[in-house]
Amino acid sequence: MRFLAIPCISACLIASLASAEPVTEARLLAAGNDVDNWLSYGRDYSEQRFTPLDQIDAGNVSELGMAWYFETDTHLGLQSTPLAIDGILYFSGAWNTVYAVDGASGEMLWSFDPEVPRSKSITACCGVLNRGLAAWDDLLYIGTLDGRLIAIDRATGTLRWSAQTTDPNQAYSITGAPRVARGKVFIGNGGSEFGTRGFVSAYDAASGELAWRFYTVPGNPADGFENAAMERAAETWNGEWWKYGGGGTVWDSIVYDPEFNQLYLGVGNGAPHNRRIRSPGGGDNLYLTSIVALNPDTGEYLWHYQQVPGDNWDYTASQQMTLAEIPWEGQQRKVILHAPKAGFVYIVDRETGKLLSAEPYTTVTWASGYDLDTGRPRENPGQDYDGEPAMVFPSAMGGHNWHPMAYSPDTGLLYIPELDMGMEFNEIDAVDYKHLRRHYNTGYELSGEAYSQEFTQAMLTHLPKASLLAWDPVRQQAAWKLPHPYTHNGGVLATGGNLVFQGTSDGRFIAVRADNGELLWTFPMETSVMAGPISYRVNGEQYIAVTAGRGGALMMNMGKTYPTGNPNNRLVAFKLGASGALPVTPTVERPSPPPMPEASEDQIAEGRNLFNRFCARCHGADVVGDGSIPDLRYLAPVWHENFAAVVREGLMEQAGMPRFDDVLNAAQVDNVHAYVISRAHEDYALRTEQGWLARARNYLTDKAAQLAAWLVRRDATTD
Repeated sequence: MRFLAIPCISACLIASLASAEPVTEARLLAAGNDVDNWLSYGRDYSEQRFTPLDQIDAGNVSELGMAWYFETDTHLGLQSTPLAIDGILYFSGAWNTVYAVDGASGEMLWSFDPEVPRSKSITACCGVLNRGLAAWDDLLYIGTLDGRLIAIDRATGTLRWSAQTTDPNQAYSITGAPRVARGKVFIGNGGSEFGTRGFVSAYDAASGELAWRFYTVPGNPADGFENAAMERAAETWNGEWWKYGGGGTVWDSIVYDPEFNQLYLGVGNGAPHNRRIRSPGGGDNLYLTSIVALNPDTGEYLWHYQQVPGDNWDYTASQQMTLAEIPWEGQQRKVILHAPKAGFVYIVDRETGKLLSAEPYTTVTWASGYDLDTGRPRENPGQDYDGEPAMVFPSAMGGHNWHPMAYSPDTGLLYIPELDMGMEFNEIDAVDYKHLRRHYNTGYELSGEAYSQEFTQAMLTHLPKASLLAWDPVRQQAAWKLPHPYTHNGGVLATGGNLVFQGTSDGRFIAVRADNGELLWTFPMETSVMAGPISYRVNGEQYIAVTAGRGGALMMNMGKTYPTGNPNNRLVAFKLGASGALPVTPTVERPSPPPMPEASEDQIAEGRNLFNRFCARCHGADVVGDGSIPDLRYLAPVWHENFAAVVREGLMEQAGMPRFDDVLNAAQVDNVHAYVISRAHEDYALRTEQGWLARARNYLTDKAAQLAAWLVRRDATTD
């Protein structure tokens, strides 16, 4: 591990770090009333992402300006929610580097590099990113891409202990933030698509010793079951599911409830997504896509609620869970508010797991609603893509993904970064399915139809929709909606000043009125914003801070261009009366493509299928990248000359580009390269073409895509 420190740190900052108040259990339990700090991923144990601070309010937010920014050394993306502890901000970046910066000035105090092997990018489904840290006593905790849980000294940024939480020989990863309570650190993992079996582990916060482990899906029955919960779960699976891992990874949301002393797990999708492959004959496949409650002291199973039994669509329940107390049927009810991928807002009794409400917050076609007596969905026929393709809403990216939502007790509204987007599911026959442990496995075809870049970009403008959605959980309906021009927008913060803050994928940071959705303030961020903002107070001044940088699953693999550049990623802070501005991102000159190789149409078509199978999750569908990872249409000549060496021989493996010689032979790599060059030529023609004919064609293409998008939505949503 590498530890960096800035030698010019002032004496007062050094002293403040050395004498920092420990983050005790009592302090975390009272974090909701601690307006100066942001002590955990969701601010406090409720994970409402609401601050009572109201110095910045709807009346003066127009005076908000940039106070400072801190620039990292990567453009791979930032998803981290910073912690604010006694005037210092702590956040994680790409490859799990951790930074400590002064909350008033942005001056770096220290950084810590866990030196994650760059080859681990091959089993990172959605970029080499990290969503945040946890704090306890004088320590910070981070989960790493290679499966470690690391404790860092908060004052010095040095290593205190490290625990390997996963089998390093399997395709696990960690991108989510740890949670800490009752002297234990809780951590899950990712890797369902690569053939893993999900579990959550609890470690002693001081020593790093394993306290308990709870598996979320059953293993091979021949090996016996770890507990009664796994034995019961196995009754809901069929076939030889353990050969595929099973999935069910808890890759994001873990929430501790101090009122009931319960730990809630948001359990993910199955491996592969297609149930007919992983569990032939059906079955609910517990505890996939479920909220599971455990005793945090022992890891004992308490209850579960499964949102999508047998989940066929990657509708994970891993998205943020929020704890609240709301009026319900004439009494106050302690509930979990949950708006995961499946497109419904679930209201679940925190003590028992009983489903109280499930209403759609976005376009939903896979189910017509829920039976509240049984808690089961009423699935619509024809949506499970059994035998023929199906356009299904929401897509596998969900109606809402990992981007944090917020709940305001002042307005009683839940603020959701909505993604209204469908997806065509096209089944791979079980006979033809091949499970690849180092590569992405879904059980359905991902290649789709081939269209021109121009038409595809127009379709991606008109078909997916996105908004900041305010949901009233008591009335079980939307209160207001603010549309966004692009998808995959950032997380949300609600404040006591009747404000909601959100970053957008088209490079804005905005503030809206929390009660009615009126847009009040906009700041140009020069790049996309994915993470959730925070608020804290230093020297009596309220700050709003957010990490900025493009990357992540949908941005990287959707094949959509964005209107901003992607400079080195930054942490940016705002306060009233400040007037700073970010540097303008310079325009990058794009080289001309090399000559087309001698390749047939069939070879280029094969190259496209292989590219979208193995390359698109990082470099973008149909070779349209988001800029966080190199866009292969704009490769310099040297990389075309060394294309095969990079892809098959691992020439750039130490920079994070894995080798693919286990799945691609030399001829296949040549076909992929030919396809990449063909897309570069198409892009070059579009960029250089001018005149009225080009403008007319662009107009007609856009209108054709608009009509096609309308028809797709109409056909998908019409019974």
